[in-house]
Amino acid sequence: MLLAAAAGTPLYAQTAAPQAPSTHLGVATCSGSTCHGSMEPWKGSHVQQNEYIIWTKKDKHARAYSVLSNERSKRIVANLGLKAATEEPVCLECHADFAPQDQRGTRFQISDGVGCEACHGAASRWLGIHVSGISTHQNNINLGMYPTDQPVARAQLCLSCHFGDGHRFVTHRMMGAGHPRINFMELDTFTAIEPAHFVVNDAYRSRKSAPSGVQVWAIGQAIALGKVLDALMDPKRNTDGLFPELVLFDCFACHHSLNELKWQPRAATGLGPGVPRINDANLVMLRLIAERIAPGTGKELTERGRALHEAATRSREAMAEAARALKTVVSGMVPMLEQHQFSREDLSALLATIAEGGLRGDEFDYAAAEQSTMALSAIIHTMKNIGAVDEKQFQALDTALNRVYEAVNKADGYKMQAFLAALGEFKHAIPSG
Repeated sequence: MLLAAAAGTPLYAQTAAPQAPSTHLGVATCSGSTCHGSMEPWKGSHVQQNEYIIWTKKDKHARAYSVLSNERSKRIVANLGLKAATEEPVCLECHADFAPQDQRGTRFQISDGVGCEACHGAASRWLGIHVSGISTHQNNINLGMYPTDQPVARAQLCLSCHFGDGHRFVTHRMMGAGHPRINFMELDTFTAIEPAHFVVNDAYRSRKSAPSGVQVWAIGQAIALGKVLDALMDPKRNTDGLFPELVLFDCFACHHSLNELKWQPRAATGLGPGVPRINDANLVMLRLIAERIAPGTGKELTERGRALHEAATRSREAMAEAARALKTVVSGMVPMLEQHQFSREDLSALLATIAEGGLRGDEFDYAAAEQSTMALSAIIHTMKNIGAVDEKQFQALDTALNRVYEAVNKADGYKMQAFLAALGEFKHAIPSG
């Protein structure tokens, strides 16, 4: 899961001086009943202590290795001419904590899947002080614990597998062989449905950063878009023979019935029918955020996004150059999003803008519809948490949002008109004033 697991170095800058690689001690080291393996949350503890139980019973990361033995995985590796998926590094790098052999402790098991240290970092240097009861969270980070509480770091971590990086990358050929579509829904939703094995309360806030769900969502959009642009700029990842790397393009621009007349113009792309388009769902969301908190940046995102779509119709070199120009704007937004405190007015405006954007036709493509739905969820839950809506208003919004979810639940069965109808109902549920 974590690049540190594969390369022995953290994805996120640490304050400690460079040291020899840490050892991955294995899930068994963390799962004792007096550590994180309690059957029930501990009263009076600043963490629940039942994190291992949540991971084992509810988190798909715990089954990431075991799925490599199912029939689908066997079919994928056979189609790709590979050996067993449980032996192939290209599979293990994301389906397990794929630490180098010389960095595996005696209790480490690759079959644990995406275990504790895949996300929290190799534990040999920080485990002792972590269990001592006298350490601070920053001390743990200084010794190599990964700062998952920080949204930029969390997004980098999740996207390293749920999109890819310069080290590993799910290609269109892999998906053609049967690998599921890679879709990083959005960071706040991913955190919630993992499910989260932590509770953000006063004790948590006293030790760690605790940004709002909307801030996590917004930063996740920026980091995700940056990863797409990195791939478009990388000559090793943006080509596949005569074709571009099609995993970077919108799947559903091509994968649909030829008997279904579904194409409609989108002003944001400037493209005509029959042209594969880059998957710009994260750009759509980030542009809406920028238009609210930094209108000048929003305008620049619109202009450079359209230039990227146009450049992709000319040459790989032009596409890479346009991606580089857009990445400059996106990178500049990240610190802005880290600092911005989303107000009630911001949340209300974004809620209305996203609903209206879909009805205008900016977000009717499946990938953007999917992102819009997750965005609405992050916003209404943040509004509830800060008291911007009361319980009755939240329930009305949540009920309407469930119908929007139903419209995007199955990619292969997505019907634009059903999504737009559900979005219209949601808009009517937004409280006035």
